[in-house]
Amino acid sequence: MTLPLILFYVLIAVVCIQIIYYLSFLFVFGLKPVETQLKKQIPISVIICAKNEAKNLKKNLPFIIGQAYSNFEIVLVNDSSFDDTLEVMEEYSALNSNIKIVDVKASEAFWGNKKYALTLGIKASKHDFLVFTDADCVPNSKHWLAHLSEKFSNEKSIVLGYGAYAKKKFSPLNKLIRFETVMTALQYFSYAQLGLTYMGVGRNLAYRKELFFNNSGFNNHMSIKSGDDDLFINEVANASNTALCFTKESFTVSEPKSSYRSWILQKRRHISTASFYKLKHKLLLGLFYITQFLFWSLTPALLFLGFKWQWVVALISLRGITQWLSFGFSAKKLNETDLIVFAPILEVFLIITQLNIFVTNLIFKPKHWK
Repeated sequence: MTLPLILFYVLIAVVCIQIIYYLSFLFVFGLKPVETQLKKQIPISVIICAKNEAKNLKKNLPFIIGQAYSNFEIVLVNDSSFDDTLEVMEEYSALNSNIKIVDVKASEAFWGNKKYALTLGIKASKHDFLVFTDADCVPNSKHWLAHLSEKFSNEKSIVLGYGAYAKKKFSPLNKLIRFETVMTALQYFSYAQLGLTYMGVGRNLAYRKELFFNNSGFNNHMSIKSGDDDLFINEVANASNTALCFTKESFTVSEPKSSYRSWILQKRRHISTASFYKLKHKLLLGLFYITQFLFWSLTPALLFLGFKWQWVVALISLRGITQWLSFGFSAKKLNETDLIVFAPILEVFLIITQLNIFVTNLIFKPKHWK
């Protein structure tokens, strides 16, 4: 058996695995209808942990305060900032009785650890239902809290939302960042729908305080600087306690990084936590990324070797159509339709970026959340 033939058989296996993944994503999330049934508004505590975010708080906090929601408080956690973050918080607190400030002083034992600051914010909150977002996030509507809260029930104690990034014209980097965000959301929404919840994003996440304390908070991974969102959810989520919220009104929107280097640093922190996921999640995610990499490695190799290009093109087309349908329906649902036509190119650049981050993280470990 020749080497090209062996590579071709491997490619067939890779394409079959990729198609299974994308068809699963398509049917459990891409084609899932958006459901909205606003209920009685339960008491909510919105928790925002900020470190040197004075500018973003001035810009975005009014949109949190202005939520069309009858019963909520805002817990602002100042994580040892050295800019005017605390002063901005105090200005808004003086004008709004539902704002509470938690001023976290620098601690040698917990220096640079967002989880410590968040824990103090959670302890200070007065309601059992907690909503988390970041200082650089703005709700997509005045009904953000209403849409998230209606997903809570006696069975559902976790709500996963979508944290989008603002669109920038004529910016390839912006498209790459948003493509990665959609691909991540496509996976964590799909896996959650299949009863395999493995993460959430801190830009738009909600869970019950009771769940937090019953799990001893972040104690099991307090020494890991990142993972206040994904590692916690990976630990406490099960097949029945997680709900999804992906109505456009429930999105949050953040300003994306403006340079490739700063985005890479951000992604290095995020990806560094994946090695601490449950084994079943690491296997599922690892197989998806490995087969992605193999697909984009084997197809040009076989074409270069001149191996029955008609068969190779047929496999490329089959996988491409399946991926396009899965990504396309999901991108439409997440209001990212401008990315659909660029999906194959963006996927190649994302795979190269992720490989670079993986290798870099093996050598140098990210140390701080900011």
